[in-house]
Amino acid sequence: MESTEAVQVIMVTLSMQGHMNPMLKLAKMLVSKGVHVTLATNDVARKRMLDSKISTNFTTINSTGRLSLEFFSDGLSHEFDREKDSGTFLASLKANGPKNLSNLITDLKANGNQFSCLITNPFIPWVPGVAIEHGIPCGVLWIQSTTVFAIYCHFIKDPDLFPNLENPNGILELPGIPGLTVGDLPTFMLPCSPSHFRLLVTEFISILDKVKWVLGNSVHELEEETVNSLEAVKPVYSIGPLVSPSLLGKEETIEGSVDMWRAADSCIEWLNKQRPSSVIYISFGSIIMSSKQQIQSIATALKNIKRPFLWVIKASETRKDEFPRGFLEEITKDKSGLVVSWCPQEKVLMNQALACFVTHCGWNSTLETVVAGVPVVAYPEWTDQPTNSKLLVDVFKVGVRMSNCEDARLSVEEVERCIMEVIDGPRAGEMKRRAVELKNAAKNSLEEGGSSNRNIDKFIAEISCKPSSNNV
Repeated sequence: MESTEAVQVIMVTLSMQGHMNPMLKLAKMLVSKGVHVTLATNDVARKRMLDSKISTNFTTINSTGRLSLEFFSDGLSHEFDREKDSGTFLASLKANGPKNLSNLITDLKANGNQFSCLITNPFIPWVPGVAIEHGIPCGVLWIQSTTVFAIYCHFIKDPDLFPNLENPNGILELPGIPGLTVGDLPTFMLPCSPSHFRLLVTEFISILDKVKWVLGNSVHELEEETVNSLEAVKPVYSIGPLVSPSLLGKEETIEGSVDMWRAADSCIEWLNKQRPSSVIYISFGSIIMSSKQQIQSIATALKNIKRPFLWVIKASETRKDEFPRGFLEEITKDKSGLVVSWCPQEKVLMNQALACFVTHCGWNSTLETVVAGVPVVAYPEWTDQPTNSKLLVDVFKVGVRMSNCEDARLSVEEVERCIMEVIDGPRAGEMKRRAVELKNAAKNSLEEGGSSNRNIDKFIAEISCKPSSNNV
């Protein structure tokens, strides 16, 4: 493609790790193709990165593009717990964000920046209005699966397709999405969901007419039927998987991260000492806090299975009394397992010692495990995770689903059953074969001529008003 040296893009995201990561990956992808990118988020992110001694500067290698971070206030103090009280956070962001983001863009333009496009996170639906105010064409990076995007679109535009959301076993018939039940739907649209989450979905779909591009963090070949079904509703450019180049077997061209917690590097050293395909990796993301009952059941199951494990538990240092008595001391003594507060997940998934991944099924983790070719035990809890679990287990066929009992407790027997089924069960070999197959498809999509690479080139050509050399 022709040079895009003059093209400048501003990207806006929430300061939540699962939101910032894919936005940064897209920013790096654009920079690698010569685009200048400014990534803006609410300023608590800067405080967390500085507290974790993580640099907020980026270094580009072999690239004509550049990447910088900017911050704006959401109206709350840095000490306010945005994850715990998301309703107050979103309300304050909606009240204060438009003015503060607009002022930031005004200052950036005064310093000579001319933006060809603004790319927003989907869960801040007021941002396209700010883009219109400044005369900047707007796109959205959909950070969840295209299947979830399609479900939300149908839910808002044709609610008759969803006659009863009270019955979790109710069957749904949606265009391009076969075999869904109500229990497979994103929790934000269910009657039990807090009203501010349901409002987010409604507001986002309602502003799609203000958005020129929807960029999907997915692979066309993984969700082909769903992507095709959206052509008449709102076309999606699949440009994923947005993962680190190292996970794709490539070199990093832009150094720097937006991690708000420092990872425990000791886990990689520990993994390197384990046998190939032996380690059970457990992580439920940056928001979910496992209950004491879940921790006890998982710990007991791991002890019974007698295989090495790496377990990420947020704030694990302050939750030692929630493990079974003597558990942590025993695994420290015999080095049979490792419990950490945070880890470099992509490096973990790449490690040959891994046998399976027990995951909450966040979309970032879903894509990372697909690209790594690692089978999964799916244990979803909220938002898009039930739908991602459905994709992993029934569509991608790379794992099994772990479920709670009727009393909402997670049993030791269920944990053992699921882990052993993925590792040694009669379908384990087929799951591994399928995982490798999807891994190759995901990697090929980003190669020259691949579907995602063609789509990102098409997008850059459109925002730079130049003809694309690729036809999609």
